[in-house]
Amino acid sequence: MRQKRAKAYRKLMSLYSMSFGFRQPYQVLVDSEMCKAAINQKLDFAKQLSVVLQGDVKPMITQCCIHELYLQGKEHQPATDLAKTFERRKCNHREPIPGDDCLLDVVVVNETNKHRYVVATQSTALRSKLRETPAVPVVHINRSVTILEPPSEATLKSKELMEDEALRPSASETSRLAPKTVPEEPPKTKKRTGPKGPNPLSVKKKKPKESTPAKKHVDNTARVGEKRKHEESEGASAPVDLKMEAEASGHKRKRRRKGKSSEVTEAKT
Repeated sequence: MRQKRAKAYRKLMSLYSMSFGFRQPYQVLVDSEMCKAAINQKLDFAKQLSVVLQGDVKPMITQCCIHELYLQGKEHQPATDLAKTFERRKCNHREPIPGDDCLLDVVVVNETNKHRYVVATQSTALRSKLRETPAVPVVHINRSVTILEPPSEATLKSKELMEDEALRPSASETSRLAPKTVPEEPPKTKKRTGPKGPNPLSVKKKKPKESTPAKKHVDNTARVGEKRKHEESEGASAPVDLKMEAEASGHKRKRRRKGKSSEVTEAKT
């Protein structure tokens, strides 16, 4: 078997084992047509099954399927001998029925593969019916190659449902959890947009203003009046004194004229 196909089969069987509980050795139900195909292709059927399913296998056959081989005569005696090496599976049918109906009755129980069987069959009608049931691996032979069919849509849907249920809490867990009251959040206020003020930590504190003493109102009018009186008294006493001095000296003091003094100074220069 090629490495790519073996990897795909290993991945597929891990899906069945992880999601649906398949365990080794895998129980493989074989029909009469599959025994004939294995003899015609000269295959080591048990070995091929273990290679395809990537594990130990337990081939099984029902009483109805082996009865079909008995009815076909000595021509298919090698297929009958191969079927005798498989484990017998009781189908609880008092009278033999067709192999397809027998396998469908054994595998599908309440629309599920309760006993986790792998079905090896060459019947296309049986394979189409088994695809409607989830978690039924189907094996067939195509030109001397044993093939494991990919999972059906029913299998993939049931896998998704199981995963969803696993994530949800069970009824006992939900009963234990008391409903918690969520506190109402206050309405969110819109942030102010615009220029921001300075950082209050970087601003210096203002110093308190010192209380200045009130200035005394000084009445300047009294001082101005006193000054004027003083000047007038000085001005009045000065000419009297000058006159007395002039009379005592015996000559009068001449006045200089401003015009003549300026002419004299110009002539000198």
